[in-house]
Amino acid sequence: MGNCQATDAATLVLQHPCGKVERFYWPMSAREVMKTNPGHYVALLISTTLYHSHRNNNDKAPQGTSSKTNVNPVRLTRIKLLRPTDTLLLGHVYRLITTQEVMKGLYAKKHAKMKKSQQESDPNEKDGQRSEPDKQNKVNFLKNTYIISYL
Repeated sequence: MGNCQATDAATLVLQHPCGKVERFYWPMSAREVMKTNPGHYVALLISTTLYHSHRNNNDKAPQGTSSKTNVNPVRLTRIKLLRPTDTLLLGHVYRLITTQEVMKGLYAKKHAKMKKSQQESDPNEKDGQRSEPDKQNKVNFLKNTYIISYL
């Protein structure tokens, strides 16, 4: 009778893309999980709850409503891809992610980074349009460029 404890904290939860949930009661390596699920990566789920700020005191609530508003929290879930050498720990939730999803996410991240760096490096260029002096400089540069190939 005196042996009461929470069992959920002592489990490792692994979510599959199909919705299947597996529970393990011991730590294991990500390599083991990836071997048993080829074509998948293991990701740690990191969830954060954000709350909206309350209305300013200067704002007046519409008639018929109380001054307290219902604040719905927003739950953000981020993932962290694990290396095969990482260990899955008890008390955490992990998700299997297909290789295609990982590649799609990496491509989107790379594309966003390139777009941001392009905007920072060339502020005059908007939507592929350059100023007339920039166009002229580009043409002069191309005229003086030689292609060298090694056989």
